[in-house]
Amino acid sequence: MAQSAEEIHSTAIIIDAVCPLLDDQSLIADYRAGGLTAIAPTVGYWYGADVTLRTVGSWHKLLRERDDLLLVRSAADIRRAKAQDKTGVILHFQGPAPIEDSLDLIDAFKALGVGVMQLAYNVKNRLGDGCEERTDAGLSRFGLQVIERMNQARMIVDCSHTGIQTTMDAIEHSSAPVIISHANAKSVYPSPRNISDEMIKAIAANGGTIGVVGFPGFVSADKRPTIGQFIDHIAHMCDLVGTQHITLGIDYYGHQYPYADDRAAMTMYESALADNSWSPNAYPPPPHFFPAGIETPKTMLALTEALLRRGFAADDIRKIYGENLLRIYETIWGE
Repeated sequence: MAQSAEEIHSTAIIIDAVCPLLDDQSLIADYRAGGLTAIAPTVGYWYGADVTLRTVGSWHKLLRERDDLLLVRSAADIRRAKAQDKTGVILHFQGPAPIEDSLDLIDAFKALGVGVMQLAYNVKNRLGDGCEERTDAGLSRFGLQVIERMNQARMIVDCSHTGIQTTMDAIEHSSAPVIISHANAKSVYPSPRNISDEMIKAIAANGGTIGVVGFPGFVSADKRPTIGQFIDHIAHMCDLVGTQHITLGIDYYGHQYPYADDRAAMTMYESALADNSWSPNAYPPPPHFFPAGIETPKTMLALTEALLRRGFAADDIRKIYGENLLRIYETIWGE
């Protein structure tokens, strides 16, 4: 007898691997309401080690104070969170700015629980080029050293927002699978932040995963993308490389609808354009509406229902929701 959406959703391990919305820690409640097992707050952006350390410290304080949360250092921690009805917290860097020019900071942040680091955030840095940079150079000498140290420290290499050649170099030089935590298929919608079929195949061939993202500018040209358009990216990538390589990195953030009013959202948008972290080619102006039905993490059950309607099997939904990332975590962090 086929399982209902509610049964699948309640029994699956569900991981959202990119959660900048959690800059506001109170919004953990929205993820818990949506049935998420593990969430990944972005604890490092474009600030150096001093600011980032304070952010990481604030999460450790919260983890100490709340019995319903636990820090994820291994795949087993996520399974334990599911069994105990807790929420696992995966600490994630969107860019390498927190490590400054010090390889030893990789080990320091890993010791504090940071398990994943992106190599770039749209623009050039000391490691290599971002995906919106005018050049497409590969990894620098320092970038190669960072890859080696991340492998040694068992920190996951994430090539979201990263340039094509830098990503290919990371795949070539990393001794562990390289992931893209959040990017959609360029052949479904040609945003500069999305990735080509060739890149999807390269990540899958190295044993990695690609997380489907809900930011509207990466889903479709529509101001309010549909849940079907979001699933178009999942379906395309699954057809290309199989369901075992696709995950969720939905990327809810604090200046989207309904979490920010239009004025606050536009102020943030103009600031991101001014400092070149965003470009209007990839990031349309706000308000930003995530796919209809899953506008916030509170209603994630709607995605399970829509995937079933689309013809996805329960076992494949479970892979996409959590089992594929658990495989990565076991491989790199340990069981």
